[in-house]
Amino acid sequence: MSTSSPAPSKIRLAKDRRSLAVTFPDGRHYDLPAEYLRVYSPSAEVRGHGGGEMMLVLGKETVRITDVQPVGRYAVKLVFDDGHDSGLYDWGLLRELGESQDRNWREYLDRLAAAGVERDPQGERATPAAPSYDVLSSESDKPH
Repeated sequence: MSTSSPAPSKIRLAKDRRSLAVTFPDGRHYDLPAEYLRVYSPSAEVRGHGGGEMMLVLGKETVRITDVQPVGRYAVKLVFDDGHDSGLYDWGLLRELGESQDRNWREYLDRLAAAGVERDPQGERATPAAPSYDVLSSESDKPH
């Protein structure tokens, strides 16, 4: 984990719970889809236990984030509706995922294609949208 990045000034979970908006103090803003965050989870399930090749996570096109829990002053824990809740997204990782989103997503799609797996981006669950909320919105609201 890289904690060298400053804490986001704002983290907002979308109303449909399918993306997380992250804004850093330098003005950089990233809209990170839930599927992307899930398949690039920092958990051992995805990253492996020995630092080897990442596992290919399948069938997460309709995954939603059900909760965003602050962890100290350095990370958030994302809880997904598929039950996945391990892995801490520290500030450095959130920035890295934002900056590398296009490249990472292309890599993920290439890995799916190589495995002969097709995504179903239109797959929708009948889940009512919940109101959006700020997880972190100012210096005074930073997690403890």
